[in-house]
Amino acid sequence: MSPMPSSLSARSAAEVNAEIRDLWQRSGGSLTPQDEADYQRLLMEWAAATGGSVRTTA
Repeated sequence: MSPMPSSLSARSAAEVNAEIRDLWQRSGGSLTPQDEADYQRLLMEWAAATGGSVRTTA
């Protein structure tokens, strides 16, 4: 796995979480392919901000 760029963790986990919640609210619970890509990016950013890891679907 490639290391994540340090810019991914520039925001706090709370800020990223708020963006994730906003994405789900805007989508009405059904993500478009672009929304899904954004969601996966946000999950990676959130994991970096919390110091954890995240499992993504393939």
